[in-house]
Amino acid sequence: MMDLSKMPQAAQSVLTTQDFHTEVHALSPRIAVFDCDGTLWPGDSGSGFMRWTIDTGLLSRDSSDWMDEHYRLYCKGEIGELDICGQMVQVYRGLREQEMRAAAAQYFRAHIEPTIFPEMAQLIADLQRSGIDIWAVSSTNNWVVEEGVKRFNIPAHRVLGACVHVNDGIVTDVLRDIPSDEGKVASLHRNGITAPDAVFGNSIHDAAMLSIARRAFPVNPTPALIELSAQRHWPVYYPAAMSAADPRCIIPNG
Repeated sequence: MMDLSKMPQAAQSVLTTQDFHTEVHALSPRIAVFDCDGTLWPGDSGSGFMRWTIDTGLLSRDSSDWMDEHYRLYCKGEIGELDICGQMVQVYRGLREQEMRAAAAQYFRAHIEPTIFPEMAQLIADLQRSGIDIWAVSSTNNWVVEEGVKRFNIPAHRVLGACVHVNDGIVTDVLRDIPSDEGKVASLHRNGITAPDAVFGNSIHDAAMLSIARRAFPVNPTPALIELSAQRHWPVYYPAAMSAADPRCIIPNG
């Protein structure tokens, strides 16, 4: 559990689980949008899946070496967020989409599903019972995100993830979408969502999306989002089982 005494002083208001749920329901929202990694479950399932596909041999040695090099450059700040999110989908070019979906299901079931935040699962279930439209938006590849949010009964057509075109069942390296930073807002706009009632996110890369909401809910926020939340007077929320994992980059095979 997060040690609140160690939080930056900028975080002025922390919601309890009861208050968090109460404030969400008090909005009587019609549309709620959720980031995934760090918001519905801890950690980064995108980079985790990438490392797993390297370790299990799903990726060829050449592709693994290429991805390893580019991820190291990203961790050094030499490749931007948008570029690395795209590359982490493009690296699977030439593989069958069916194979990717089977791999995503195996990875998520073994490594992410046990860590899902129960408070977030309960909130989404309650909102769905009230007939509220739920969307999931993530810069992680769509195979992992679509698989993951099945646990929340969010259908694939309400999922916006990093994705490439697929031709005759084969993954290409032609990007379709990379929902990150302002790209999350653009992806929502393309799907007719311009003013969601409630948006939930954990990082500064969710800031643009949080800013278009009638009410922003930072969940398990990173330090940069804590600071922004204080400036914007957004109360923050920490699930009880929030991981205290080191947020620094983890190098594949490092």
